[in-house]
Amino acid sequence: MDDLKFSVVIPYKQRLDNIRLVLSALAEQTMDRSRFEVLIGAMEYSPEFVALCAEFTDRLTLRATLSADDWNLCRARNLVLSQARGQVTLVLDADMVLPTRFLENLYERHYAHGQNVCVVGQMIGYDDVVETDVEQVEVLPFGHYREVLAGLEARDHVVLDDRWDPRNASAFARFPWVYARGGLVAVPTATVREHGLTYDEGFQGWGPEDQEWALRVALTGTPILLGQEVYGLHLPHLRSLTDNGRTAQRNNRYYLAKWPRLELELALSFGWEETARVLPEVRRELDAAAADFGPGRALGVVAGTADGRSLLVVGAAVDPATRTPAPDVAALFDARTEPTVLPLAGFALPQADGEIDECHVLPAVARLSARYRDAVLREAERVAVKVSSSLGQAR
Repeated sequence: MDDLKFSVVIPYKQRLDNIRLVLSALAEQTMDRSRFEVLIGAMEYSPEFVALCAEFTDRLTLRATLSADDWNLCRARNLVLSQARGQVTLVLDADMVLPTRFLENLYERHYAHGQNVCVVGQMIGYDDVVETDVEQVEVLPFGHYREVLAGLEARDHVVLDDRWDPRNASAFARFPWVYARGGLVAVPTATVREHGLTYDEGFQGWGPEDQEWALRVALTGTPILLGQEVYGLHLPHLRSLTDNGRTAQRNNRYYLAKWPRLELELALSFGWEETARVLPEVRRELDAAAADFGPGRALGVVAGTADGRSLLVVGAAVDPATRTPAPDVAALFDARTEPTVLPLAGFALPQADGEIDECHVLPAVARLSARYRDAVLREAERVAVKVSSSLGQAR
């Protein structure tokens, strides 16, 4: 086991053409097959898939764990994540084809000395399709991808993923976990085990499950790096923007409820690049708006019931350390229930559209500049049937 450098973890369901190409590329790695293993979490019982795996058993150390559960990307990864025996776990989607020196290069550049780092790889071609529907896919032979990858390997330097654009440097420096896509990312297996870094199966469908996982990686103190000459080709596959958008909205709210952080709510409202630019300014404005509450207080969001109806209070005075509201805010809610406090300004909220009967936006929000005040009001109007505030008439 000392010589086993990589465990390649692949989630899979009903993409035979793609997984054949992925395994073909792994079978041509310059790293000896005894130094890495391939673990596939397959969310189906398919004789065709098992037969395909059998085609590679003489060229790869390959194990697959099968489950008939409904498709869940996180569950598919978790099926085999705990089985990893290599020094480094490489999470690879079933639509990523790697160049022949990928594993050798990744190890030599980033893990040869036992470094505890999370390395993000370029997914070349991903950004070409992420904003468009894909209704038909042309299946090309592996020789085509082998030729394209060989051309890339012949270059001195490859940068074909937007995340490596220098314009993103400021955002990456502040929020490196945002740039870690689950399609191609590596981390030491010991770090995964020590900190229980499985994927959160509460994420359903397309969305930020990989970003949330990488946030937990970052919180362990493990640096996240953009890999040097670490890349693969992203294969085309069927894609529905409508379906992805619907699940992304739900998953983003799940993410925010789990991690109610200022930078995340700002990003959900303004995007990550803009968040990197305005975060210091927003912090100053929020501190000024909370100054009247006294020391140790901050703006927060409080949710509960009042006279049996759901109530949300935005711009409330809260203790962020204990997540308790100020007495005057607590008095707005039914005495028999304990309200939920989130340390959020209200730029984004975890509630669904129209989920709240009434939302009160308190005067502290008026201390914010127009752009941020308007963002808070828009979000309040999204989640509540009725919004009342000192900033205008009840809506």
